[in-house]
Amino acid sequence: MIQVLGGFVILLGCQLIGELLVRSLDLPFPSPVVGMILLLIGLMIYGEVPEGLRVVAEGLLRHLSLLFVPAGVGLMVHFKLIQADWLSIALALLISSVLTIVIAALVMGRMMSKDGEGKHGSAD
Repeated sequence: MIQVLGGFVILLGCQLIGELLVRSLDLPFPSPVVGMILLLIGLMIYGEVPEGLRVVAEGLLRHLSLLFVPAGVGLMVHFKLIQADWLSIALALLISSVLTIVIAALVMGRMMSKDGEGKHGSAD
């Protein structure tokens, strides 16, 4: 039980630090994203995921669909706004999705070619 509480403290602490950084430095990023990056850096330094954090994260992921309920309610509340601008919203979604896929493919291709060069170069 203490481990689970520690896991929540780690998650909420990273989000709090992210919030403080974004507000104090006037950063143009969402504070949960900054907190997530801080969590990633901390886990990389620590070298493994603490047991309490793993348990908490698995529990949250198991119920992740519940976190989409407020977004769905927001869509229904603002349906008239969405209906008025549906074309620009659809284009923005389409273009951003295509750009994401293309950039991810380019990065993956570049990383795979570097891996391939390194493996073949050391074998010769």
